[in-house]
Amino acid sequence: MEGAATMDGVSAAAAAENGSIAVADEIDAKADSLTVVVTANPLTADAAFAAIVCDQAGGNSMFLGTTRDNFEGKTVVRLEYECYDAMAVKEMSKIGRAMMDKWPSVLKVAVYHRTGHVPTKEASVIIAASAVHRQAAMDAVEWGIHQLKACVPIWKKEVYAGDENAPAWKANAEQGGGPRPANNT
Repeated sequence: MEGAATMDGVSAAAAAENGSIAVADEIDAKADSLTVVVTANPLTADAAFAAIVCDQAGGNSMFLGTTRDNFEGKTVVRLEYECYDAMAVKEMSKIGRAMMDKWPSVLKVAVYHRTGHVPTKEASVIIAASAVHRQAAMDAVEWGIHQLKACVPIWKKEVYAGDENAPAWKANAEQGGGPRPANNT
């Protein structure tokens, strides 16, 4: 993925060849089992599934969060995400490793988040896991999305249809904090 910040066990040279940024200090013993991507490019379920599928897995689970077209009676035309890529990748990597630690039968994890403009019906986040049995994969994915929403510094602005509906920065309910800590434009 061009312009992506990644941590997926690839060498820095291989990452440079495909336009990605490998975060070398995050590579550990689980690196071959963990894929983390922050990108402005569209996310696909196929890419996430390819990152987690393996012969030993009997169950695969995926959460794919998309932009909906409404919020509190307003028409949403798109979401805009901002983040500090390296920090987001680091936090997402921690979540992925914790998923494998908490559920030892989880074999592979993929955590993807999109930045920039995300129109309605397109994915902004994907969390996927493969495991020996389905329940561990499903539980890990559910836990992972809640952790991502609570811990990863990614800011979302909802852009609405019509001039009377100014865009609004949104805090994740799980974070309990306020919106993006910068100017609100």
